[in-house]
Amino acid sequence: MTTANKITLFRFIMIPIMVIILYITPLRKINTIFDMSLATLLFAILFIIASLSDFLDGYIARKYNQVTTFGKFLDPIADKVLVFTALFYLLILSQDRVPLWTVVVIMTREFMVTAIRLLAVEKNEVIAASKWGKYKTATTMVAIIIMLFNDFGLAQINSNLIWIGNSIYYLAVFFTVFSGLDYFMKNKNVVLESI
Repeated sequence: MTTANKITLFRFIMIPIMVIILYITPLRKINTIFDMSLATLLFAILFIIASLSDFLDGYIARKYNQVTTFGKFLDPIADKVLVFTALFYLLILSQDRVPLWTVVVIMTREFMVTAIRLLAVEKNEVIAASKWGKYKTATTMVAIIIMLFNDFGLAQINSNLIWIGNSIYYLAVFFTVFSGLDYFMKNKNVVLESI
């Protein structure tokens, strides 16, 4: 197994750990110096590490010629599960930080692109992430990180953080819709041949 694929698997392993941490009652009751629960702080730290691992595995795969079919398929799925986990945290456990409709739009796009990828696999094709999909992933992860930092009380220090986080998040929603349409238009033959 390549180093890049090991990093992708590491990201997958971190996701259930993040979820478990949120539900450990003693961790939710301990407040940190940032006036937030230890569970939330650990969740944020793990999300940042997992997000950075996404950029690292892609860099290593390209630089050291470790691009594999397994990595092309698994990396975007790991990204989706990581982002869904954080969005559900922001939606449910963090006082409705993100609007429900945006989560529905993001999830719908992700399921559509995953379905297209699965149809392509049946035809022995692999659809790699497009540049628009990469923009979507990067802006979504940056927006989530800023929103998590807002929980650290930094928004009270600088109210622009809320505006910046929200602006980047809505840019991510735009990239989500645009990249979804881009995937469909470039791969509509895969869909139409499967009907």
